[in-house]
Amino acid sequence: MIESSPLEKGARGIAHYHENTYNMSKKKSHYAKDLKPLDRDLRNNSTFGEVILWDKVLKNKKLGFQFNRQFPMQLPKKKIIVDFICRKLKLIIEIDGYSHNFKHNEDVERDSDLNKLGYKVLRFTEREVKYDLDNVIRSIECEIEAVNPPASFSKGD
Repeated sequence: MIESSPLEKGARGIAHYHENTYNMSKKKSHYAKDLKPLDRDLRNNSTFGEVILWDKVLKNKKLGFQFNRQFPMQLPKKKIIVDFICRKLKLIIEIDGYSHNFKHNEDVERDSDLNKLGYKVLRFTEREVKYDLDNVIRSIECEIEAVNPPASFSKGD
């Protein structure tokens, strides 16, 4: 069962954070090319929450960075497809629908594997995207700023 959102628990934002402990300087593609036909199919059959997040927030570099949707990846022991990824920031966004109520342990393991590869995973429920999009956007923006802080200006700039 999906936990209540951190916002209800008083945490910053509503994303389910999983800490990144990997050296972010390593540049390795984890693209799983052989899943390309499946990722195309998933893009064409996206959930309502995925469509909302893509159209209103992530496509066309609206947040200043390129995101890909339904991106196939090779993990150490299996291949997966993530909902959204910004490879430059090593940020993955997952939208959990009803079926994830029964996949909590699988999601935790998957997030752990992604963290070990240097990726930060933000998880939102389909309901959060549909009914609380402003807080979803704020959580994503906070994470982008944490990973890529704005340049500070020195005196005289």
